[in-house]
Amino acid sequence: MSRFNSEQEAREAGVYISKVKSFVKREGRLTKAQGKALEEQWPNMGLNVEQGMLNLDEVFGRSAPRVLEIGFGMGKSLVEMAQHAPHTDFIGIEVHRPGVGACLADAAEAALTNLRVFEHDAVEVLASCISDESLSRLQLFFPDPWHKTRHHKRRIVQTDFVQKIRSKLCIGGEFHMATDWEPYAEYMIEVMQQATGFENTATDGVYVPRPEYRPITKFEVRGQKLGHGVWDIIYKRVS
Repeated sequence: MSRFNSEQEAREAGVYISKVKSFVKREGRLTKAQGKALEEQWPNMGLNVEQGMLNLDEVFGRSAPRVLEIGFGMGKSLVEMAQHAPHTDFIGIEVHRPGVGACLADAAEAALTNLRVFEHDAVEVLASCISDESLSRLQLFFPDPWHKTRHHKRRIVQTDFVQKIRSKLCIGGEFHMATDWEPYAEYMIEVMQQATGFENTATDGVYVPRPEYRPITKFEVRGQKLGHGVWDIIYKRVS
């Protein structure tokens, strides 16, 4: 966009400027169970960005604390959290269709009523569907670390994104990140330390022990056996 002063100017000139997304689209084959869950459960648990700004009390049929998770993978930990916290409502965002199907299948088997999912880009969902100060916690567990320096700009944890999250959290609401890549953990801390309106909840250093509400995954267990670490970071919105 170097020859244009703004994205608007580029559009008016007929030039498309690609944007950084919160994900890399990963296609995969649906199993029969995943496909069936998408067909049968989406009307009850699926949300679409075309619905616009949501009234979450209407979506869930009640008023309750709301937790949103970006990139829930196959959804096992998200379903487990929803099972263990029936008085909290959960919203998951994932672009991997088989993962969405698997999550819906597990949620249906558990007869959950406090879980809804989007199959869409998280940045657009936050901007178009989630009201300001409506979330008590936003979760970002094991996002792609984009190891190479030239790819760091693709990391979802960026200054602008953090401020978008801040507007969606209520005062006292928490932004919980977890990663198994220590350089990314250090990068997250660096971004958050410079972020307006947030305060680290850690009382000893900059990281926190894994909260009981975050299930430990098979991937984590396998990593721990190999000596790999996991870093949990929780910042609270204070203004």
